[in-house]
Amino acid sequence: MDLLVLADGRLLAQGRWYRCALGWGGVVVAKREGDGGTPAGRYPLRELFYRPDRLPRPATRLPVRALRRHDGWCDDPDDARYNRPVRLPYPASAERLWRADALYDLLAVIGYNDDPPRPGLGSAIFLHVAPPAGRPTAGCVALPRPALLDVLHGLGPGSMVEIRGIGALAQR
Repeated sequence: MDLLVLADGRLLAQGRWYRCALGWGGVVVAKREGDGGTPAGRYPLRELFYRPDRLPRPATRLPVRALRRHDGWCDDPDDARYNRPVRLPYPASAERLWRADALYDLLAVIGYNDDPPRPGLGSAIFLHVAPPAGRPTAGCVALPRPALLDVLHGLGPGSMVEIRGIGALAQR
């Protein structure tokens, strides 16, 4: 199953529309590290991480891995592990995946800028739990937890996410 994400904050999965949060920088064609943009394009969904202390293993056919307290994601464009998972503490800048809030309780890795990563073009683009009160993300796609669990159920190897910018809205 594939996902379609539109710049107006809608996600289509299995014939059903969901409201989603996107990056505070909008949907962008020329993504840069730290711009808050959600990258336009078509990307594979790589794997799912989940917080085993907060929920049971989710029903999905994606590869699944339980998060650990030391899991991180390198966001330093000058580091050899840029846009890759790392073990914390890490000598370069890295985002903590084991968070106090619930945003990364479910986290599917969107295969953006990862084959291979190109420094400065953006890192840590995920499909995750939405921030409260409809707030934007830092560049990810996010759904309320019940909707995300519903969507994950239909995902598996080969699933893709297509993110369309404003110009593409007229196509829907």
